[in-house]
Amino acid sequence: MPIFHKNIKVYFSETGKGSSIVLLHGFLENKTMWNSTVSILSKNYRVICIDLLGHGKTESLGYIHTMEDQAKMVKAVLDSLRLRKYILVGHSMGGYIALSFSKLFPSNIKGLCLMNSTALPDSEEKKKNRDRGVIAVKQNHKTFIRIAIPMLFSEKNRTIFTEQIKDITNQALQISPQGIVAALEGMKIRKDQTSILKNAQFPILLIIGKQDPALEYTTLINQTKNTPVQIVEFPDGHMSYIENKNDLIQTLLKFGKQCF
Repeated sequence: MPIFHKNIKVYFSETGKGSSIVLLHGFLENKTMWNSTVSILSKNYRVICIDLLGHGKTESLGYIHTMEDQAKMVKAVLDSLRLRKYILVGHSMGGYIALSFSKLFPSNIKGLCLMNSTALPDSEEKKKNRDRGVIAVKQNHKTFIRIAIPMLFSEKNRTIFTEQIKDITNQALQISPQGIVAALEGMKIRKDQTSILKNAQFPILLIIGKQDPALEYTTLINQTKNTPVQIVEFPDGHMSYIENKNDLIQTLLKFGKQCF
């Protein structure tokens, strides 16, 4: 079902009853990435999944979708459902958006889970890679997608999960070049949010893939030093909801009990 936000349609789903968990997908994904997670979580919780700006069925707002733009859109959806308190779970870019949301609307948060994500801003090298990505998307966004998605899995899992990679790729190919560029530009200029890890008044969980090709393990661990952040480590890559599906669902159920 959609709502209108700044004259564009934003699509989301809600499943189940009870306390609310909001699931935010990552770059080149959409709300259906959470389907297997929702089927379990919704037995105990009201689960909201949102197609982020320029992804899934949700339209683009402009050339750049900042993490704050995305967070305000998420807030508009949750306000339309009259929700006041919820856990946010963000995968990768969804985690960046969840952090921006936590900065803007801290009183609404019961818990924050960063899944294969980081509170640190892009390094200079990463910013250059985003710029290269923008050029590649403008040249041929389909080639960009076909190269990018397999590289998010740990090396051994690129052959184990070939069907899932094909499915994610086919869905990502529906995203407009504008939506991809707007996300790359927005991620590139996102702020350092490590202060949230230190000062938040709600539980924070960081889920790490030890062989995540997109995020460096030591850097992820170091940002949590001298903070109350809980860490759960999985042995595989960036796509924990596929590579470590059952462990992820159990981790989220446990975190939900802790927060509510």
